Amino acid sequence: MALTSSNPIFARSEGFNGRNENTTQAYPGNPSEWSVGTPGQPGTPLTHTTEGPMTLDSVVQKTGLTLLVVFLAAAVTWVATPELTSETAMGNLYALSLVGALGGFALAMVNSFKRIISPALVLAYAAFEGVFVGAFSKVVTNIFTKPEDSPTTLVIGAVLGTMAAVAGTLAAYKFFNIKVGSRFYKWVIAAGLGFVAVSMLDLVLGFFGNSFGFNGFGAMGLLSSVIGLGLGVLFLILDFDQVERGIAAGLPERESWRAAFGLTVTIVWIYIELLRLLAILRN
Repeated sequence: MALTSSNPIFARSEGFNGRNENTTQAYPGNPSEWSVGTPGQPGTPLTHTTEGPMTLDSVVQKTGLTLLVVFLAAAVTWVATPELTSETAMGNLYALSLVGALGGFALAMVNSFKRIISPALVLAYAAFEGVFVGAFSKVVTNIFTKPEDSPTTLVIGAVLGTMAAVAGTLAAYKFFNIKVGSRFYKWVIAAGLGFVAVSMLDLVLGFFGNSFGFNGFGAMGLLSSVIGLGLGVLFLILDFDQVERGIAAGLPERESWRAAFGLTVTIVWIYIELLRLLAILRN
């Protein structure tokens, strides 16, 4: 019996759950691809369009492109915004980070529940996340960087830490031949949803001056960043498992974008939690 994914990013594609989408009824599209035959019975396509299967290379390429968009948008945001020499400039940049975060969240929901993955929407999500990453990183480094240090010290540390986390998790996944079961899925997804719910509650309360510090840089923030980082690593394991399932199921190459989207969501999550953790430790 195939393991059904609880991850909404991959759950919309049957192939990521061990079932090949190519064996199911095709969705309506170009009239040249419609089939003929007895009503109620599978027909023969008038024109057969061959799409290559999803491969590890295609997933790596799409993920690299998506992360490149995140990086470019973050770099432009960092360079194009003014120096934070006043409370007003700090507030404006923090507001810009919220715009990027909320825009990215909205597109993440659309991409997660969209039956047919859209490369344009995946790249749009990456652009919004890049704005969030760039603005948030600049705010954090401005507050927590010591005068004698480079303003990019924390960012470089978080980037290197993220790369190490991804590489280390992938190595452990392959070396120890980690098997993902349904119970593992349920616990990780439940913990992730709980973490996001508490984070959103703290964000809303913060607007009214009643934040309990879950998203902050104090003791509670330290605890939440450690938990968030651990969850990010666990989500990476889920992502690697779903990519393997998609390749084994022979999914079409377009589903590489879904895999790239899922990996990008997790990698950005890990970067933000690492940046926050490094800032708290420095403080």
